[in-house]
Amino acid sequence: MNQAISGGRRQAALGFIFVTAVMDVLSLGVMIPVLPELVKRFNGGDTADAAVWNVLFATTWGVMQFICAPVLGLLSDRFGRRPVILTSIFGLGVDFLFMALAPNLWWLFIGRILNGMTAASFSTAGAYVADVTTPENRAKGFGLMGAAFGVGFTFGPALGGFLWQFDHRLPFMVCAALALCNWLYGYFVLPESLPPERRIKAFDWKRANPIGSLNLLRSKPDLLGLAGVGFLFQLAHNVLPSVFVLYMGFRFQWSPQVIGLTLMASGIAGILLQAFLVGRIVKAVGERGALLIGLLCGFVGFLIYGLAPTSWVYLCGLPIFAFSGLIQPGLQGLMTRRVSAQEQGQLQGANSAMLGITSIIGPTLYLAPFAWAVRHDATLHMPGLPVLIAAVLMLAGAGLAFRFAHPISGEARPA
Repeated sequence: MNQAISGGRRQAALGFIFVTAVMDVLSLGVMIPVLPELVKRFNGGDTADAAVWNVLFATTWGVMQFICAPVLGLLSDRFGRRPVILTSIFGLGVDFLFMALAPNLWWLFIGRILNGMTAASFSTAGAYVADVTTPENRAKGFGLMGAAFGVGFTFGPALGGFLWQFDHRLPFMVCAALALCNWLYGYFVLPESLPPERRIKAFDWKRANPIGSLNLLRSKPDLLGLAGVGFLFQLAHNVLPSVFVLYMGFRFQWSPQVIGLTLMASGIAGILLQAFLVGRIVKAVGERGALLIGLLCGFVGFLIYGLAPTSWVYLCGLPIFAFSGLIQPGLQGLMTRRVSAQEQGQLQGANSAMLGITSIIGPTLYLAPFAWAVRHDATLHMPGLPVLIAAVLMLAGAGLAFRFAHPISGEARPA
């Protein structure tokens, strides 16, 4: 598996994959402050109608992830990671240009469809990491991917908001330029990570469709249970983009600037943990231990967020919640050990398909209870209800992990 790339080329390849992952998530982060305002402009400033369109956009994006991620994952198992990653990056750049030039809402809607399709390259990037890292260092490699996720969601909204004040199309143009430069760089420097002898012999649509891709999860011991842990974690994590800005503004009367700084501080804490502590913690407690610690810290962090009576108590939850960054490295380390080199792309595609499902149902799961709690605030006074729902999901994930996250031969174990 590691003969295709060695030494410094492996490090350079991991660096490129990190940048690629950042670009994927950055595209999501930029949309958070920009897309709703752009929709309002196209819709004559009607906030209620804009909200309906934004729900449609969010749902469509999740559906495209659900459909396309397994296809891209299996394509990478058949033809290699490099062509799929480069095609997705190029498509992402073209998609941003499309949205920058969109003359109306329907063009923008088509752009969101393309964005959901091309952003699914995150799954192929995960398979690339599995290819070029040894099983003992795989959790550390996925920690790098987690850091990329943190960078994108920490600085994406800030970038979008900053560029928006100059021109409402400028955020899309800048992201298009970054994506196309990334594609050009990758075209010349990115090596293939999956040699031909380790690829599947034929592309099978039965395995590539979202439902068929889940057959892989059922075919290996404990893999479906671990996928369930990932689903609960992703669904819980969906509370952050769904209601946190509204929640913090309502409960603590924070200004947008304070909310932005708080989210940035939370993101930076997660990035530091992913970059510097994941490898050491996994070495000390193993992948199973890291997964359980991450889920329990996520539960406690959400509990503090949801029940905090003051802003200072809320801020005490930030360093605790940061350790939820251990979840993905530990989980991916356990899951990738249970499939062969030829199935890594299919596995990551199946995981991304489940992420698409959480993106479809997450906003409604959290926005509806939040709206109900706010309407009954005089008697209930529980605006943190959706955050508490996320905490319960984290705890359920911890229970599932305790049942299914069994170590197997070769897993990173406590030193």
